[in-house]
Amino acid sequence: MVSTAAQPPVTDLLRLSPEFVSNPYPVYAELRRQAPVHHVRTPDGDHVWLVVGHEACRAAFTDPRLSREWRRSGRMHQIKSTDEDDPNLAHLLMADPPDHTRLRRLVSRDFTPRRIAALAPRVQQVADDLLDAMLESPGRRADLVAAFAFPLPMTVICELLGVPQLDRDAFSGWSTQAIAPTSGPEQAAAYTALTAYFTDLIADKRGSPGEDLLSTMIHAVDEGGDRLSPNELIGMCSLLLIAGHETTVNLISGGMRALFAHPAQAALLRADPDGLLDGAIEEFLRYDGPVETSTGRLALSDVELGGVLIPAGSTVLIAIADADRDPKRFEAPNEFDIRRDARGHIAFGHGIHYCLGAPLARMEGRIALRSLLERCPDLAPDADPATLPWVPGMLMRGVRRLPVCW
Repeated sequence: MVSTAAQPPVTDLLRLSPEFVSNPYPVYAELRRQAPVHHVRTPDGDHVWLVVGHEACRAAFTDPRLSREWRRSGRMHQIKSTDEDDPNLAHLLMADPPDHTRLRRLVSRDFTPRRIAALAPRVQQVADDLLDAMLESPGRRADLVAAFAFPLPMTVICELLGVPQLDRDAFSGWSTQAIAPTSGPEQAAAYTALTAYFTDLIADKRGSPGEDLLSTMIHAVDEGGDRLSPNELIGMCSLLLIAGHETTVNLISGGMRALFAHPAQAALLRADPDGLLDGAIEEFLRYDGPVETSTGRLALSDVELGGVLIPAGSTVLIAIADADRDPKRFEAPNEFDIRRDARGHIAFGHGIHYCLGAPLARMEGRIALRSLLERCPDLAPDADPATLPWVPGMLMRGVRRLPVCW
């Protein structure tokens, strides 16, 4: 039977709004009013299919026809400047069941609530040390991203993995290029460097294991004798480094940007952090979360969604940022209110690819934001928000710099 689903024209997101990168929400809202699926040209010039609206986005996350198995597709060039057999991609976020089920089973045991809770004192110590240094900055000014939001989760994830202290500056550069590359060759070079680094680090830890997560993953064997392969170890390290770091950077800086823009809400939170901080973290995630769209899905066949036909072989992005501003799900969604019940947001995804590190991100966010509010009561923005440099691309949502004063 021939589908009667519509084939929409290509919509240029930047033509709809030149401010799309800094404020995509009005564009998403307009697209949502028209239909749940659109063929769009991104600010980077890519042609993708974009899913908007809370209901449609949740459905897309669980649709088995929208695959993450790019490594076997022959279409890797559609989403990354690397080869299909790059070991950095041999992880659960690049797999469908049953491979995804197996990989998640092998890794999830290392992300227990007990293990995450045990990290809290060390996260607090890192936060305190970074704030000690920041508050000594000349002129009582600093870049909050460089001084605090970036090094906090970078230090935590490197210590969790067992990455030596001296290698963390290099890790920062590789992570940035992998998630928001300045060019295709730069992204490919970052992945090559990560492969070489993790190959050597895994070899070292096989011979001299420690108490870190990488040592645990190397030696973990399930009841059936299954274990992660050498490439899967590299892939999981790469995923944990990037996903476990970049998202938390933007949760911290995005949370502070929201509070700066809403001083009455900031005053409420300062007055009652015990009662309001957990809800505030969820509202930060809903209102302007660190992930704007999902990682790209591959349409395995022609997919009809919301009356629109997505052709087989297309790249599909799920607009998480729009789903969490959908008035059908959240009342007055464009209002920032730390007292609202923001549960039900999909800032960490939905379905089988729901973020494994969500408890760690929430814990780091709570410690970081509380430490900033308590130790820096006069913290204020030190730049016009319109001049802030945004992270390129549509995956991560955040700013490269956030000048502050106190």
